[in-house]
Amino acid sequence: MQIEHFTIDERFCGPPKSGNGGYTAGRMAAHLNGTVAARLKAPPPLGVELRLESSDNEARLFDGTTLLGEAKLTSLDLAPPPCPSYAEAEAAVEGFPGFKTHNFPGCFVCGPERPAHDGLRIFPGPLRGTATLAAPWLPDDSLADDAGNVKPEFIWAALDCAGAFALYPIPAGLAIVLGELAVSTFAQLKPDERCVVLSWPLGSDGRKRFAGTALYGEDQRLVAVARAVWVEVPASSWS
Repeated sequence: MQIEHFTIDERFCGPPKSGNGGYTAGRMAAHLNGTVAARLKAPPPLGVELRLESSDNEARLFDGTTLLGEAKLTSLDLAPPPCPSYAEAEAAVEGFPGFKTHNFPGCFVCGPERPAHDGLRIFPGPLRGTATLAAPWLPDDSLADDAGNVKPEFIWAALDCAGAFALYPIPAGLAIVLGELAVSTFAQLKPDERCVVLSWPLGSDGRKRFAGTALYGEDQRLVAVARAVWVEVPASSWS
């Protein structure tokens, strides 16, 4: 059993008082090799020392005795749409639904209130004539590890929020929050690469909605693909 303690910095928020779901899921998956599904069971608090317990096959994240989430090895059979050009992704941003209505405008990943080099500013909009959304992304040096690669938790974060906007519109009075994210990673990513993030809907079941996301690097290589489960909740519970 490996035990790690860490704190989620306020920079990495999703909703105002909790960690971004993709970032938190990526931290949970940090010591697992292969395709991983991370499930969130409670909002991860900011600025509080958390405990991550990991074995070869699974990991669990705790705040004291409260289980916040767990991650396990899994399989993922999901073929993403082809990568559009960076210019096409830039053009799609104009249609980003979050510019009109956004439950969490301060979100680290998709919040329009976050300045450059602070938030990721991934703003997916629809590609013309398709159900796929696309956004450009230029990761900066603050996201890199000691080897000069973008840290895995930021790849997970980039794969997170785009899926939610593929599921819009959301009924008035509701928000959707990440329940589970399953990720397969195929390649490393460097800061300052001109990336494209894609998302597309995969259906729904009651309060649950499903979306696929993909991250492509500058040479249109597939860096990672993910399948997300989103859950409808009252918007007031996250204000």
